[in-house]
Amino acid sequence: MATTEVPSHFAGRDLGAEDLALIREVVETCSGISRTELAKTVCELLGWRRPNGSLIALECREYLESLEACGFVRLPPLKRRRPKGSTTRIPRTARGEPGEALVGSVEELGSLSLEEVRSSADSELFRELVGRYHYQGYTVAYGAQLRYLVWIEQPHRQVVGCLRFSSPAWRLSARDQWIGWSETARCSNLQRVVNNSRFLLLPWVRIRNLASRVLAQGARQMTLDWPTRYGLEPLLLETLVDPARFQGTCYRAANWIEVGLSAGRGRMDRAHQRHGLSPKKVFLYPLVRGAARRLRES
Repeated sequence: MATTEVPSHFAGRDLGAEDLALIREVVETCSGISRTELAKTVCELLGWRRPNGSLIALECREYLESLEACGFVRLPPLKRRRPKGSTTRIPRTARGEPGEALVGSVEELGSLSLEEVRSSADSELFRELVGRYHYQGYTVAYGAQLRYLVWIEQPHRQVVGCLRFSSPAWRLSARDQWIGWSETARCSNLQRVVNNSRFLLLPWVRIRNLASRVLAQGARQMTLDWPTRYGLEPLLLETLVDPARFQGTCYRAANWIEVGLSAGRGRMDRAHQRHGLSPKKVFLYPLVRGAARRLRES
């Protein structure tokens, strides 16, 4: 059935013929369940769990779809749902309406806090703000993610921005060259890299140096929250900046390192149809001393 080479690496694991045969058997015998349930079943049978014990189901589903793309398995038809990476309906509420212009200095804002999005109300607000005011809009994140609302206390308590961290790009040449890891080490340690996939300060907020302060505080906050949520210590942050719109000044001010340009394909362009279409600046932020060395260890 397979028409191209079957990918035999998943989440740092080398898969043998028995593993692949089991996956094919599960897909063929459980064709009546959804792709998500298939992924959970495969994870249960093969013991694919995060260090905190939760199943690696989201990434496993993407792996199953890569097996289907090369002709190794035939998955159940897609059900109507909101796919990862897709845009979604954006609510418009009073909470998301533009506020009064905020100008001044960071010192005048009172305390600055990043609060993880947990409630449905905060999730709706995050989606609305990013959807209405971020130039890329709101899309469903790939894999693991943490979302934060950025709050200030002065002149009154209010949200001034949004920050999201999510699973890393599968391959990113400038990042991979900076780390210098082998393919084995990349497969083993990729999930210790986290992508800053959305960063928004609301357009009526014009506080000098606020962006770099939010980035610095976000890096500290996520190093505490990511292991709690996913049981894995993050070692490196990555982000992509569109040079046609931004220069990455706030990232540099927060001590991120510019390491080159992306290929401009997008993470889901497996056929390389968009190569070089929109290259982005690649910025990295080591979260620990010797991050690159630790990521090279396999």
